[in-house]
Amino acid sequence: MAGFPARRRLLLTGAALGAGVAVGPLGPAARAAAAASGRWPDRFPLPAGFRPEGIAIGPGPYAWFGSLGGGSLYRASLATGHGTLVPTGTDAMSVGLKTDRHGRAFIAGGPSRQLRVVDTRTGRILATYEVGVASTVVNDVVLTPGAAWFTDSTHAQVYGLPLGPRGELPPARDVVTLRLTGEWAEAPDDGFTSNGIAPTPDGRALLVINVFQDGGSLMRVDPRTGDARRVDLGGARLPDGDGALLLGRTLYVVQQMRNAVDVLRLDAGGRRGGMVRRITDPRFRIPTTVAAYGDRLYLPNARLDVDPTPSTEYDVVAVAR
Repeated sequence: MAGFPARRRLLLTGAALGAGVAVGPLGPAARAAAAASGRWPDRFPLPAGFRPEGIAIGPGPYAWFGSLGGGSLYRASLATGHGTLVPTGTDAMSVGLKTDRHGRAFIAGGPSRQLRVVDTRTGRILATYEVGVASTVVNDVVLTPGAAWFTDSTHAQVYGLPLGPRGELPPARDVVTLRLTGEWAEAPDDGFTSNGIAPTPDGRALLVINVFQDGGSLMRVDPRTGDARRVDLGGARLPDGDGALLLGRTLYVVQQMRNAVDVLRLDAGGRRGGMVRRITDPRFRIPTTVAAYGDRLYLPNARLDVDPTPSTEYDVVAVAR
């Protein structure tokens, strides 16, 4: 999610999205034919007016999308591009999201201040946790082996949802509010600061994008203490840094207003790294987040430069990793 006036305005004025739209069947024959031909679509539409933000892929070749317009999710087959709108019983927006092997989506609820967990098979909300204060914007989420971690874009803290050994969800009293200290710098007056989040390659810490600090920084956060240290990226800056995806030691960061994905190579501890290359594509229309399947990256075009209407067109594009 972007850290700029246009994005904040969109987040705070989100209207509910209607439910019940379906776009094409997901028949096994169609999926098999697409896979066999090797011609999976590299671009496919989302419902008009959907206002996508987050993306998660899996289990299997299925993508899930959250909406700034409401709590409904959209499930799409990567093999066909066809999908279905999944109501979740809430009008609160769904921003960043991740899915797990238990068939659940962990959702950052934006200005609703909610951490939500949804059954992706039924759309039923399994748990809702309210965090922060009135001006909190819960932005993005990452799953680690023992927890789900969420960023708060307007306060110097992250939220941890500890998970049991078989993924059991915790009671509300066990939600962690971790204050960010050390070298962390927060924008004044509840300004937009933190955005995407990922683990370090060794899994021992968190990487949080800070769009305010030093022209856009990547910060390494100790999940036990909240101590934050700037990652040495050799001069690279992330002023428009949004969604982040770690694959091995490679970190993909969506620089959404720049219509680009910056590819960074990190050391194991996530303390230093550097720019490898920048991915651009003429089909990018301000993508916000990124997920991977096979040798492709998938990005939803949020189109944050236009005023959203019920008929505004949105889509997803795939590019080579």
